[in-house]
Amino acid sequence: METKKQGSRTFALTCPPSVAGWGSVVGKKEGQGPLGRCFGSVSQDSYFGEKTWERAESVMQEQALAQALEQAGQPAGALDALFGGDLMNQCIATSYAARSTGVPFFGLYGACSTMAESLALAALLLDGGFGEWTGAVASSHFCTAERQYRTPLEYGGQRTPTAQWTATAAGAVVLAKNGPGPYVTHVTVGRVRDRGIKDANNMGAAMAPAAYDTIVKDTGRSSGFYDLIVTGDLGKLGQALVVKLFDQDGVELSNYNDCGLMLYDLEDQDVHCGGSGCGCSAAVLTGLLLEGLRSGQWQNILFCGTGALHSPTALGQGESIPGICHAVALSARR
Repeated sequence: METKKQGSRTFALTCPPSVAGWGSVVGKKEGQGPLGRCFGSVSQDSYFGEKTWERAESVMQEQALAQALEQAGQPAGALDALFGGDLMNQCIATSYAARSTGVPFFGLYGACSTMAESLALAALLLDGGFGEWTGAVASSHFCTAERQYRTPLEYGGQRTPTAQWTATAAGAVVLAKNGPGPYVTHVTVGRVRDRGIKDANNMGAAMAPAAYDTIVKDTGRSSGFYDLIVTGDLGKLGQALVVKLFDQDGVELSNYNDCGLMLYDLEDQDVHCGGSGCGCSAAVLTGLLLEGLRSGQWQNILFCGTGALHSPTALGQGESIPGICHAVALSARR
């Protein structure tokens, strides 16, 4: 039987699924950033009309998925499967959002790599012939993440210079077995990498080795094949570390950027090292990158979701922070 596997962990899709629709929902701070006009909707209310931030994050996902389905011209019931996740315990934002759809659901946790992970699995399912339509969704919320990972906002804790700002954002993608594109052509599955970083306020450094490891192992293509290689989200420090690792190999990544740097204006917005959270790369993908592929601005993008797979409990026990990076190759052509 013919294998679709290239090398140790890249899969070339025989029938690349088409991105039929996408949607993005962000908060006030993200709407004030350089990509503010790109998003499907911007809320001035951090609660999104709800009583809790946790419920607000579920509403963000519901709205983003509704946008994606509307653009695809499909009802939620058309989805053969929905893949998604967030940063909260038990992925409650996603599971509570998914209960309103009534579709088969896979809950995922890949930290900030969740959008790439969900998109990769949604594409693999269609390429395998197991359906006609799939959905991928991810989100984060600054206020829920602070309560989950660091200190509740009421504590007024100070953030270190290496810290990143968790994006209040959600992104959703609907894939079709056939369509005009853009297309998901390859998936590279990440490996857990750990360089011993134990500082939860320096996650860019923890994730950078995983990003380098996955980009190097991509599809056998040179970095110059892509119009844009984008990680999500390493921030200013993590991006600099990836560039340094490639410099040591004699490779210049002139086409490389990071979602954590693209979402905010680091000079005018107080985000320290940049953005982070599942919603950061999800919003940049669905707000900017996919539209750029469809309009012809780019022909090939390597979307690399990076995640810090830690928890406050593990860090309190002296554990280091493992990182992972999943890559999805997107093309304007099949």
